[in-house]
Amino acid sequence: MTPSPVRTHRRGHVLEVTLDRPKANAIDLATSREMGEVFTAFRDDPDLRVAVLTGGGDKFFCAGWDLKAAADGDAVDGDYGKGGFGGLQELRGLNKPVIAAINGIACGGGLELALSADILLAAEHASFALPEIRSGTVADAATLRLPRRIPYHIALEMLFTGRWIDAEEAHRWGLVNRILPAADLMDATRALADELAAGPPLVFAAIKEIVREAEDLKFQDALNRITRSQFETVERLYRSEDQKEGARAFAEKRDPVWRGR
Repeated sequence: MTPSPVRTHRRGHVLEVTLDRPKANAIDLATSREMGEVFTAFRDDPDLRVAVLTGGGDKFFCAGWDLKAAADGDAVDGDYGKGGFGGLQELRGLNKPVIAAINGIACGGGLELALSADILLAAEHASFALPEIRSGTVADAATLRLPRRIPYHIALEMLFTGRWIDAEEAHRWGLVNRILPAADLMDATRALADELAAGPPLVFAAIKEIVREAEDLKFQDALNRITRSQFETVERLYRSEDQKEGARAFAEKRDPVWRGR
């Protein structure tokens, strides 16, 4: 029996997801659909608070779309499943933190997958590129997201030329949060995941919804929606037990116990 290309490990409130399709962790339609099922289940499980995504091995995080599978009949406009490409790119209502541990090459759709995460930690040997230009196609999701994450002119240079950047340059432009020795990458990622998992899940949910929904709003319009509790997650937060617990814990000078309700 062929092993699943998507390995999961549940550790407390944290779900670790490993894309493991040798040799390059490229994603075909079946793998994308499986990843969509995994991340949808993560979104809908009230006991899971943080997800970690990484690649199997130490050379590739993800090489993007599986061109060999495409040559064998996988249509580029085929059924990617829930959440779109890689299960994350278009997953609606994902109001929980996702950390990408970039353990190697992240190119093409692999970089687009990384851009779907909220926090990126990278191994020292990681590298990044959008080589679609060289095959006469467009990196659609990256064309939308990358200029919002790093300086416009750097993003457009990567899109126009397909050039590679190393982890140090990626960090310099703010594409990744931290660079770590490869041997320390997962330990640091797990420590951060545990820190977030111990935090207030309803506040994280509100932050993610506000950031996502306010992207195309004017500042005052977005602020008005927040203060009037017109975001579903904000309304839930302000009516929650956790909101009262936070105030009590502050007054009692103790750490709050977050229950997500």
